[in-house]
Amino acid sequence: MSDTLLTQLDAGVFSVTFNRPEKKNAFTHAMYEAATAALQEADRRDDIRVVLLSGAGGAFTAGNDIGDFVEHPPAGEDSAVFRYLRALSSMEKPVLAAVEGAAVGIGTTMLLHCDYVVAGEKARFSMPFVNLGLCAEGASSLLLPRMAGFALASELLMFGDPFSTETALRAGIINKAVPEAQLKEVATERARSLAARPMEALKVTKRLIRGPLREQVQETLKREGVEFIQRLHSDEAREALMSFMTRGRK
Repeated sequence: MSDTLLTQLDAGVFSVTFNRPEKKNAFTHAMYEAATAALQEADRRDDIRVVLLSGAGGAFTAGNDIGDFVEHPPAGEDSAVFRYLRALSSMEKPVLAAVEGAAVGIGTTMLLHCDYVVAGEKARFSMPFVNLGLCAEGASSLLLPRMAGFALASELLMFGDPFSTETALRAGIINKAVPEAQLKEVATERARSLAARPMEALKVTKRLIRGPLREQVQETLKREGVEFIQRLHSDEAREALMSFMTRGRK
């Protein structure tokens, strides 16, 4: 797809690897475009049975590249980040994720749309939107309370502090934690195991599980998107983002 997003098909498993290790795989506008195209291709092709998301170089993703994000801010429903979230949330085929190291912002919220997530024991998750003057995204305001309960969802989204695999397990964000040395092996085995199962039965089962909420998810993505864009233009967000970028240059 591109140098910053690598894809590979093996035994029905379509591996999509975020590949900016020098930036902890922080997403740029171009990466969102490429990732959206990869997911759409995966759902379209008969030889692709499952998708496996991962990051290169010891990190899943540090979320948005703030400099690129400020230069290419989302301006409406057709913005690259929102199209990626819609593509991921509407996938018909199973999506798995292997999480190593940092999973920041959308790096955590995208996991809410995956069907199986395995993480390294030392992985660290966070949704620091409020701390950047922003708000929940990725339909996390809908899905996380249902998965984690209101108390834990409120804590994770309002404080925005990093949290461990133990908390991610308790919140229902991940299925399994394994030693980092075993992460690739376990994730690949799980993906191949699903790919070997009857494809239409898997798609119907996923549709039955996620279908009742799918319309609400899409509506929540729209509602969050409107609020997110408004927050981006707030004094709070400008100050927080500029402070973050200044710290990053030091």
